Amino acid sequence: MDNGEILVSLDIGTSKIKVIIGEILGDSLNVIGVGTAKSIGMKKGAIVDIDETVHSIRAAVEQAERMVDIHIDQVIVGVNGNHVQLQPCHGVVAVSSDNKEISEEDIHRVMDAAQVMSIPPEREIVDVIPKQFIVDGLDEIRDPRGMIGVRLEMEGTIITCSKTMLHNILKCVEKADLSVMDICLQPLATGEVALSQDEKNLGVALLDIGGGSTTVSVFDDDGLVATSVIPLGGYNITKDLSIGLRTTSDEAEDIKLNHGHAFYNDANEEETFDVNIIGSNQKQFHNQLDLAEIIEARLEEILLYSAREIQKMGYEEIPGGLVLTGGTMSMPGSVELAQDIFQSNVRIAIPDYIGVREPQYTAGIGILKFAYKNARIQGKELTNAVKIQQSNTSHTNSEKPVRTKKTTTKQKETEKKEPKIANFFKYFFD
Repeated sequence: MDNGEILVSLDIGTSKIKVIIGEILGDSLNVIGVGTAKSIGMKKGAIVDIDETVHSIRAAVEQAERMVDIHIDQVIVGVNGNHVQLQPCHGVVAVSSDNKEISEEDIHRVMDAAQVMSIPPEREIVDVIPKQFIVDGLDEIRDPRGMIGVRLEMEGTIITCSKTMLHNILKCVEKADLSVMDICLQPLATGEVALSQDEKNLGVALLDIGGGSTTVSVFDDDGLVATSVIPLGGYNITKDLSIGLRTTSDEAEDIKLNHGHAFYNDANEEETFDVNIIGSNQKQFHNQLDLAEIIEARLEEILLYSAREIQKMGYEEIPGGLVLTGGTMSMPGSVELAQDIFQSNVRIAIPDYIGVREPQYTAGIGILKFAYKNARIQGKELTNAVKIQQSNTSHTNSEKPVRTKKTTTKQKETEKKEPKIANFFKYFFD
C-alpha cells in the first residue's frame, strides 16, 4: 500500500454516528475530517429502524465531506454486539515457491487454511486476526514475508457474527450510497488506540461506555480474549435524570452534559441551574449534588455489571487495571467513581489527535488504525475511499480541489495539501 492512503471509518453508535476521514502517511495518521450525527434508528446497540439509520449515516457522512470538500465512496465499518464470537484457529501450508521464500500468496493460503472449520449456518466469518506465524517451528513471527522456510503455520482468532445482524448493518451502509471497504471488530479497534502494548501483555479490561450499551473486553497476552455487551449506557443516565427532575429527555441530556458530575463526594453544591417541569410552565432549581446523586447510582450499576461480566469471562483479577472510554466517560468524576468502586488502577483513554480529543471518538480512530495495520499483515489492499467533490460552481484560480489517491503521479507532485489542512483548521478555529 502506498503512502498517503485516505481511509474513512464509520462508527454506528446508539446515540451518535461518527465518520472520521484519516490520511495515513507511513505509520502516522492525520485526521482530516470528522462528521457526527444523532443516531435515530438504533437502540441498545442494535438497528431497530433501517431508514432512520440510513438517514443518520448520510447526515454524518455529509458533515465530514463538507469539512474537506471530498466525496466519500467507501467506509470501514465497525461491528459490535453480543452476537460476536471469538474462536481460536490454526492453519498450516507448505511454502510454494521454488526458492522457499515466503510470499504474499503463502500468507493468503495459510489464512484460508485457518478458516477451514465448521461454522453454524446462521453465523458468518467477519475477519481472521493472526496472533503469530510459525516458520519451520520458529514461533512468535509477526510478518514472515521474505523469510526462507518450508512449512508456514498461523495461529490466530476467527471472528464470527450473526448473519442477520451483519446483513442489517451492511444494508444500512449500502442504502446510504456507500460501499464497505472492510469490516472491523470494534473492541479490537478501540484497543488499538486505548491500550498500550504493556497493558495488553499484562492483562487489562477495556470498558467502552457508549449511549445505549457498554462493551466489556478483556485483553491478555497481547490479544483480545473475550468481549461482551451490556445493554446499559449513557441513555439510561439521561432517562433517570428525566424521571428524577420531571423534565423532557432532551433537557435532561443537556443538563447532564453541561452540569453533570459522576462522583457525589466531589460535586459542587453551589453550581445551580433551572429545569422546565414537563407538562407545566413552572421551573425548578437544582444544584449539581442533586444530579450527582442520580448519575452516580446509575453509573455505579453499569460499572458493577461490567465487573460481573469480567468475572463471568473467568478473570477475578486484572493486573493492568481498567481503561474506560466512550462518550459517557467525558463526564467529570467518572474516574474517581470507578477507582472508588474497583479499588484498582483506572484511567480514561482519549485519542491524541486534533479535533477528536474526546472519548467518544476512540472507536472511530481505532477502526482506521487497526484496519490499516491488519490489512498490511494480511496483504489486503485497501482501495481509495474518497474522490474529488464534483461541484457545479467554477473554481477561482486560487481554489484547487483536494488531492486524492485518484490523481496521477504528475498531479501528485504539483498539488499541495494546503486547501485540505486549511479547511480542517478553519472548521475548528473560525
